[in-house]
Amino acid sequence: MSVETYRVVGMTCDHCVASVTEEVGEIPGVDRVDVELSSGQMNVHVAQPVARDVVEAAVVEAGYRLG
Repeated sequence: MSVETYRVVGMTCDHCVASVTEEVGEIPGVDRVDVELSSGQMNVHVAQPVARDVVEAAVVEAGYRLG
């Protein structure tokens, strides 16, 4: 397992974190998603590499963007 780190922009509350976590967590191959509200840092734990554009699409679907 490896960890891919991103920065999510636009989150303001715990509901935002939950939305991003849910959307990214549905990507095939993602085992776990950890999102920190204060920094916007998102760690995506994956069994195999996941393309950035796939992660970005999930974040956009949740209503935010990658920084």
